[in-house]
Amino acid sequence: MDQQNMSATPVAPAFRSETARPKPKLVRWFIIVGIILVVVLGAFYGFEQFRKNAIAGFFAGNKPPPTTINVALAQSEPMSRFFDAIGTVAAVNQVTISAQVAGRVTKVMFESGATVKQGDPLVQLDDASERADLANYAAQAKLAQANLTRARTLASEKYATQATVDQQQSQLDVARAGIAKAQALIDQKLIKAPFPGELGIRQIDLGQYVGPGTAMVSLTNLSVVYVDFTLPEQARSQLTIGLPVEVSADAFPDKSFAAKISTIEPQIDPQTRAIKVRASLDNPERLLQPGMFARARVVLPPQPDVITVPETVVDYTVYGQSVFLIQEDGKTDDGKTKYKAVQTFVTAGARQNGKVAIVKGLKAGDMVANAGQTRIFNGAAVVPSDVGGLTTPTTTPVQ
Repeated sequence: MDQQNMSATPVAPAFRSETARPKPKLVRWFIIVGIILVVVLGAFYGFEQFRKNAIAGFFAGNKPPPTTINVALAQSEPMSRFFDAIGTVAAVNQVTISAQVAGRVTKVMFESGATVKQGDPLVQLDDASERADLANYAAQAKLAQANLTRARTLASEKYATQATVDQQQSQLDVARAGIAKAQALIDQKLIKAPFPGELGIRQIDLGQYVGPGTAMVSLTNLSVVYVDFTLPEQARSQLTIGLPVEVSADAFPDKSFAAKISTIEPQIDPQTRAIKVRASLDNPERLLQPGMFARARVVLPPQPDVITVPETVVDYTVYGQSVFLIQEDGKTDDGKTKYKAVQTFVTAGARQNGKVAIVKGLKAGDMVANAGQTRIFNGAAVVPSDVGGLTTPTTTPVQ
């Protein structure tokens, strides 16, 4: 009975080996998904390569049209040279009128801002005491003169000695010295203008007691003024007496004053290594006044054969100064000359009248871009035009 039951029991190892095998449907599904992914990725890769090749071919065969720009020619011309400096206007004659001796003001004979001539009386101080002394010394001198005359007469007749004559002469000299002293004090108390000019604001009042040195009024001669300024010591070799100087002042921005160098300080300041220069100029309209801020431009002989271009040509960057040089670039199909812009680095020098000197990088006759530089690049095709260029404004715009 037991043997029969045992023979009817299913075999376990045969059942487990059949369940471990993968199902055919699952394998086919993985294969199909893999094929689809390969096809999709290949399609994307092919499209990307096609897009890149199409863009490259488009730009290779699609050149932008030439840019029309304004041009200018580099010129060789003489260029003025200058030394620019800042300075101060000073008067040739300027003083503060003050009392030499003490006294009470008895008369003021001027008005503030008046124009006076040399010797005009300005202020009278009380001189009654000095005039009394003058009268006293005059009387003594008169008596001494009479005594001296009698003594000489008696001495000539041998009735008086020479000692008596000398004594009377001494008394006369003392009286005359007193007269001179009293007259000097009287003159000192009448204060006069030492030179012609314009008076300032009155600083005293009638009846005021003033001491020696008390300021009364300023007196300035404005017919001729100085302009004092400094220049670096390197400029000394080019400075000479008589060089013209153009002077301008902020008070008169649209006016220029002609001056000439009148004095060059013979010593160099050891602290600043600068040299002091003084220019003189006529000031008939009395426009320039002492103390004014002034700009001085020393005009040197012009430098010949300088390469110049308009200021708008040069581009100033941190990498240096450059211009776009316009050069020929072959011929077109219809025989016209083609041009291209070549960025060229230059060395710029002084500027004046809207032009800048080119020390290095250009020669006379070179064609350079004068407007439209922002629309071109190195090697760009351009069409030169001689109209529409930029010009340097004569005045600064004010909003």
